[in-house]
Amino acid sequence: MEPRASVTSFKDIPVRRWSLRSSCSLPYGSFANSLASLAPDAEEKPAISPKRAYVTMFVLCYVNLLNYMERYTIAGVLTDIQKFFDIKDSTAGLLQTVFICSFLLLAPLFGYLGDRYNRKYIMIGGLSVWLLTATASSFQFWLLALLRGLVGTGEASYSTVAPTIISDLFTGGKRSIMICIFYIFIPVGSGLGYITGRGFASLTGDWHWALRITPIMGAVGLILMIVLCPNPPRGAAETHGEGVTEQSSYLEDVKYLLKNKSYVWSSLGVTALAFLTGALAFWLPNFLSRALLTVLCALFCFLCSYIFGAVTVATGILGGALGTSLSRRFRDKVPNADPLICAVGMLGSVPCLFITIFVASASIPATYVFIFLGELLLSLNWAVLADILLYVVVPTRRATAEALQITVGHLLGDAGSPYLLGVVRKSLMLYTQYSLLLCPVVGIVGGVFFVVTAVYIAEDRKAVQQLLGEEPQPPQHPAPEPSVELSNRGNV
Repeated sequence: MEPRASVTSFKDIPVRRWSLRSSCSLPYGSFANSLASLAPDAEEKPAISPKRAYVTMFVLCYVNLLNYMERYTIAGVLTDIQKFFDIKDSTAGLLQTVFICSFLLLAPLFGYLGDRYNRKYIMIGGLSVWLLTATASSFQFWLLALLRGLVGTGEASYSTVAPTIISDLFTGGKRSIMICIFYIFIPVGSGLGYITGRGFASLTGDWHWALRITPIMGAVGLILMIVLCPNPPRGAAETHGEGVTEQSSYLEDVKYLLKNKSYVWSSLGVTALAFLTGALAFWLPNFLSRALLTVLCALFCFLCSYIFGAVTVATGILGGALGTSLSRRFRDKVPNADPLICAVGMLGSVPCLFITIFVASASIPATYVFIFLGELLLSLNWAVLADILLYVVVPTRRATAEALQITVGHLLGDAGSPYLLGVVRKSLMLYTQYSLLLCPVVGIVGGVFFVVTAVYIAEDRKAVQQLLGEEPQPPQHPAPEPSVELSNRGNV
């Protein structure tokens, strides 16, 4: 029986970009050797120079910062908005829900496009829509609710595509660091959203100006993205700049992801985390203002948004860096270290949140100590979770994976949690602190999801490594000639 192919037979192929054209039902390791044989003999130059890769990281982080500032600026001036419109808690929560709903509904579309078309143009288009709608929503108050929904377009296009570009610029430990830096700007942007929102509202005497600062900064980000950001080949970091191509239907992509157990369970954990952080981010400053009014003057209550924002920034930086450090330290020794870190973060935050809820009206120092600890533990997860998705999903399906995770996470998480807590409080005639007890319960459930993820993650990560030729794989058939080498892989 003749051998299926020889190494030398591939050298005449003019297009050397690696292909994963097989369907999702193909066994993971069945063509690892073929991928290895496609590795070029000559030393590869990276598709994007290191200098340009770092410049791209700067731009992506800057825009990510603005995305989350925009999302939570409205929470920093929520009390002013409620007074201006004369609306109750449930309606106020709906403002954030409208924004998140458009975000999650559009994410699958941008995920589909992000795996198939130029990702730079996708981000530019989404960011342009975001700038226009965010600016318009600050001028006519009766358009606020409608346009808040359209603002989600920019974040939907950006959040699904930007992490995949980072994954194609860096690999290994460097990728973990870059993903950590990128995701640190989630809590940093959230915290600055409170601070800038309250600050500009106070400075101008009009809460509308709180919603105008991020579009102004966003115009700068749009120009930087147009001029400086590349669109690297998908999988470039793992394949020495060659990239990976694939022709598959959206249905095949979804089936592949649903069979990926660590992706499914970690996505459920992300959903619980989104529910928890969304509810806390929206209602905790408001709750603290009301609770602390019993023990301090109104001036301190006015400063709650500033203090909570500063705590969010600090814990975001420290937690993100600590989570990535723990991941890099233990990942090689403990294959399932990453989901276990996430589980510790979720479960560890539960007692901190519980104590915060019940000591807020009695002890200000204790309140902020436990808020700090709780947010620090939750912030361990952001960068680690992003890294998990990138190494358990093949490059040509990462944008779809990001999109579906975003959709499920927001649909069942922070899209409804602010509104749900407002409704619970109103319908059961509870104080805000009792409605917030739903958050620790969700934290426990999320921790369990991450523990289950730990059972499957090593196997799923190894499967992707074998597909990309990153890990030695025993040959499935005897080599036809002694000179044939099946381990000709570059270190990535």
